[in-house]
Amino acid sequence: MSEITAQNRIEVVLFDVGGVLLTNGWDHRERAAVYAHFGLTTDEQTAIEARHLAPNDAWERDAITTEAYLDQAVFFTPRRFTRDEFFTQMKTASQPLADSARRTLEALAASNRVMVGLLNNESRDLHEARMKTFGLGALVRFQFSSCYLGLRKPNPAIYRRALDILGLPGSRVLFLDDREENVVAARAQGMRAIRFTGESALQEALSAERLL
Repeated sequence: MSEITAQNRIEVVLFDVGGVLLTNGWDHRERAAVYAHFGLTTDEQTAIEARHLAPNDAWERDAITTEAYLDQAVFFTPRRFTRDEFFTQMKTASQPLADSARRTLEALAASNRVMVGLLNNESRDLHEARMKTFGLGALVRFQFSSCYLGLRKPNPAIYRRALDILGLPGSRVLFLDDREENVVAARAQGMRAIRFTGESALQEALSAERLL
């Protein structure tokens, strides 16, 4: 373990949300569950998936509304259900993660050793629903969500923007994410970063940094 000095002491820990604290917000598993709930055929699912990617990128950057995303990706043809019914089911797809970092987040937030925040990709409506439903918003000081910054991981600019707002060098900020490409991108911008593989491994790494 490297020596911890005033120059490299971690002051902020930023958590991803989907895959670290909760299930993903609107990834392929969540979409599949919602399609099944509404009894969409394979052809209907394939058509939605073909239209999903471009509006989802804009939606998560808050460049379009939820209604616009749904119009482009789902309701380009008449459906047997309404937009409100579909979005309600989208929110229901979010669940606590079986082996999550929730207890670690709570411990860090209560310790006052570091400030804690979020750095995640999510649309505004889903992000805010997840914060409220699972009480995450009350635990963190910062919410660097793509919907607020207009940038998505692993775009290097989102990490630089977070550091600019924090007013800290990357060596003072630790980022936790379950996706390797996001961890690599954070390190390239000077952040310290750990790939989340489970709470036990995370707590061991944080203990080595004297954060727990």
